[in-house]
This record gives sequence, C-alpha cells and structure tokens, in this order.
Amino acid sequence: MKLQGKVAIVTGAASGIGKAAAALFRAEGAEVIAADVAAGEGVVAADAGSEADVTRLVEQAVFDHGGLDIVFANAGISGGLASIFDQTPEDWEAILRVNLIGPFLAIKHAAPRMKARGGGSIICTASVAGLRAGAGGPAYSASKAGVVNLVRVAATQLAGANIRVNAICPGLIETGMTRLLYDNARASGREDMIGHLNPMKRGGVPDEIARAALFLASDESSYVNGQALVVDGGLSASHPFYRQEYGRTSF
Repeated sequence: MKLQGKVAIVTGAASGIGKAAAALFRAEGAEVIAADVAAGEGVVAADAGSEADVTRLVEQAVFDHGGLDIVFANAGISGGLASIFDQTPEDWEAILRVNLIGPFLAIKHAAPRMKARGGGSIICTASVAGLRAGAGGPAYSASKAGVVNLVRVAATQLAGANIRVNAICPGLIETGMTRLLYDNARASGREDMIGHLNPMKRGGVPDEIARAALFLASDESSYVNGQALVVDGGLSASHPFYRQEYGRTSF
C-alpha cells in the first residue's frame, strides 16, 4: 500500500498506460480520479489540454477527497508520422495542446493545492522520441522534448515546496497509440520484429510504465526530482547497430 491515504489524478486513463496506472494506484491505496476525453466506467470526461477541465479536476480532488497529492499527466496523442513538410500549423497546435500544454496546466493548477497539503508528486509522460530522432513524428517528438525540459524547469521553480516533478520516457509500448504497428506486424507474421532494436528484444506493456509511475508517485522516490526516467528496454542506451549474439549475428 505505497499510496495509502494519497489522492491522485491520472489523465489519459481510459486505456493503455493511464488505465494501468489508475488501477495500480488504486491497488496501492490511493483515491484516484481517472480522467480522459473518452469517459467510461470509473473515468470522468476531461480534456487534458483544456485549462477549465484541468482546473475542474483539481478542484474535484480537493472537494471530494480533501486535497491532492499526485498528478500523473499522462494524456497524449501521436499525430502520426508525417514529415515536417507534410504537417500543418494546425497539426502542431493540436499535438502541442495535449502533449505539452496539458502537463503545463497540470503543474500550474496542481502545485498550489499540493503545497497547501505539504507537498506532492507530479509525473508527466514524455517519450524516448523526446530524447532523439527516430521514435516519432516531428510534432510529437518536439512536444515530448518540451515535456522533458518542462519538468526540469518546474522542479526548480517549485524549490522549497516539497513538490517533485519528473517525467517518464517510455519506449515502444503496446497501447492504442501503437496498435496499428502491432496489428500490422502480427498480420504479416513479423511479430518477432517488434522491439527487436532494443536489448530486451521486445516491446513493453502498459503495466511496466505504470510501475515506473508508481515509483515516482511514492515516497520511495523521495529524492528524485527534475528527472526524465527512461523505460524503453535499453533502446536509447545506444544507437541501433548490428549485435553479435552468442552463436549468431542479429540486428
């Protein structure tokens, strides 16, 4: 029960990483407000890129549960893999609004409530695409690079408030965002190629990211602040290269 007595908000909670995190946080004792643009059982309707909706979520946590201790600003959209030359300013605005402005709004409105409660933890979903090229489209990658730097700036601006702000950088995870990739690989009989460029030789699952979020949300990470925790099976540890494995050569 690592989150016993804590109150948490999780965005993007209708599926994938957010759904797994909301369930895990509850299992660990937290009162969780799960939010998503796609409302459903146990999930309230909210747009992570809307200031009015984010404010409402924070006030709901305070009104219903007496305060707020944890925010997992996880909601995000990919925007596809079109090149810079094929995207429009409107494409960029839509992606940045959810992926980067969303975490900014979460920090802006959650931090005062957390400070009044004595502190807290804010976790934002970034991506390995925000660390280097090759893992996402241009607007998506730029938005996630912004998240990595946002948590660093926020951590410094919240100095003395006992509020930690960190990011998680997932690698290839099987979620709704990557379903087409997984479905195409399975349909073509190339499922074994999924994640083949990382040393773990596989893709990840939402629960593996949720457990990283649990670590950052809990007191076990009490001295971790302003960091981007990479959870990618080792993909970003190196540039892809030919690997000599025992008994054979492989990619």
